[in-house]
Amino acid sequence: MTVIGLDDTDSRERGMCTTYVADTVARRLVDAGATVERVLLVRCNPAVEHKTRGNASLAVHTDAAPATAARIAVDVVGAAAETADDRTNPGVVVADGSPEAVPDPVVDFAREAVSGHHTRERARRVLSEASYRAERWKNGRGIIGSLAAVGAWAAFDEWTYERIAYRRSDRWGTERDVDVESVFEAAETAYPTVWDTVDRGTGEAVCVPRTPGPVLYGIRGDDAEACRETAARIDSEPVDRSRLFVTNQGTDAHLLDGTVSGAVDGRSYRLDATVSTAPETRRGGHVFFDVDGGTAQLQCVAFEPTKRFRDRIRRLRVGDDLTVCGEVKAGTLKLEKFAVRALREVESVTPTCPECERTMESAGRGQGYRCRDCGTAADGRVERPLDRDLAVGWYEVPPRARRHVAKPLVRGGFDGPTHPER
Repeated sequence: MTVIGLDDTDSRERGMCTTYVADTVARRLVDAGATVERVLLVRCNPAVEHKTRGNASLAVHTDAAPATAARIAVDVVGAAAETADDRTNPGVVVADGSPEAVPDPVVDFAREAVSGHHTRERARRVLSEASYRAERWKNGRGIIGSLAAVGAWAAFDEWTYERIAYRRSDRWGTERDVDVESVFEAAETAYPTVWDTVDRGTGEAVCVPRTPGPVLYGIRGDDAEACRETAARIDSEPVDRSRLFVTNQGTDAHLLDGTVSGAVDGRSYRLDATVSTAPETRRGGHVFFDVDGGTAQLQCVAFEPTKRFRDRIRRLRVGDDLTVCGEVKAGTLKLEKFAVRALREVESVTPTCPECERTMESAGRGQGYRCRDCGTAADGRVERPLDRDLAVGWYEVPPRARRHVAKPLVRGGFDGPTHPER
């Protein structure tokens, strides 16, 4: 077996898509008489600075000879990559051997690429130790993701699927012609096995991108055949070609278990904490609040594009116990999901006069409260039940705002009740 890793061929402005490049490599291999066992779509750390929107790298598992695999991959990437973009720096890595048997340093490299950070220097050291073939364009940053893709199959146990349909090249950069009603009907038929196809709250077909690249739509789910069948139900402009990818999307592979005091920028965490400030809606519609982890505090935010998710945040109260999940940037955790572990059920308030039902006033320091009109008195503040329009359990951003690698609640496996967004 041979494993080909590919990364950093696309551009935010100019288009292209590394999945398309990997599909092209796979097709060229088959044309050359080889077999392609699978194509992996690996979402790396979404918090890294040098990335395009989804930070994807790709791996092609094939029985082609390493020399043949390298020649085809280099030819395809050299022709297709958008190297005119200053931020596009492709890389290709070719590993001789089974994807299950890559060396431990490569496995560790893949794990860290999804939740942490790497340098080109470290990638070069691991490449040299493993004696892998590599090709770089420009500054060669793409070898980081390419090497991570090579090690991903051995590094991770949980995989999902995405069926991606591609446009004819003469239509790239034009408005996509996809019948939204057919997308919603297909999504309803396959849910929850197929997820994040649409956002029912906003009426968006989130499986259809807005970028100028070759992707027409992508259908994600837990079952390969269900993804194929859902894609087949969509009415659209002609599909030029399509491929099923095995992927770590929807797995939360990027989340690290940590503490508030230990959370650092550039990584994504799962943190237990207590709400310490009331949620505040600021300019732009973003909602902020602080949490206390016992020895440190951390600001959290639900951004405006998360839409109705912010209503859940606004219902939080100081004293609620949570688990918060998301990327930390500039000392602020950008919420992807959270779990309510315990709700504050009462609040301390000034007592009410039992005669006139007016709020009592302070009778002086340490002297309790009294009603000036009725003369009634109370020793101190009293507890009043809170009417909480929020339940214990997990909450998430809607599909329109979900990161590729973030796990939708509908997939299950969470340690509490779930309240999925559709």
